[in-house]
Amino acid sequence: MHPFDEQLRELMPSLRRFALSLTRHASNADDLVQNCLERALASVASKRPDGDLRAWLFTILYRQFVDNHRRTRRYARMLEFFTGRDDAQPSTERTVIAQTTLQAFDQLSTEQRALLLWISVEGLSYQQVADILEVPIGTVMSRLSRARQALRALSEGEITRPALRRLK
Repeated sequence: MHPFDEQLRELMPSLRRFALSLTRHASNADDLVQNCLERALASVASKRPDGDLRAWLFTILYRQFVDNHRRTRRYARMLEFFTGRDDAQPSTERTVIAQTTLQAFDQLSTEQRALLLWISVEGLSYQQVADILEVPIGTVMSRLSRARQALRALSEGEITRPALRRLK
């Protein structure tokens, strides 16, 4: 067995204990440790040879936990935005509707997604978004309106085709 693999095997109980203290759920802790080890094996070449393997692995594990936690909070905010409320145990129907809406959200243009996220999820004002995009506030309002209409149409299953003009 490779010495690096043996060192990883010896550190697994410590990693699992740490992950369990962070997640407070055994299955989540196991997933976190597995992801940590996968990342460590994939990036072993970037590890400094003189660096402490244990500290490096704990760093990877902790950063993954923080990233996952942020991603989960962001998803919860988006779910709350799309469903209109924050339920501890959403019904299956509400979950399906939310997933459909998230899929529709992914189909929007990058600008429309950004506008909806800035205004509805991040809570920026129209003026702040106008400053970011360097456009008048009225332009932000009309673009946001079109983004909301497009999201509504996509999530309700309507297919929106661009209006074509006939040229003579």
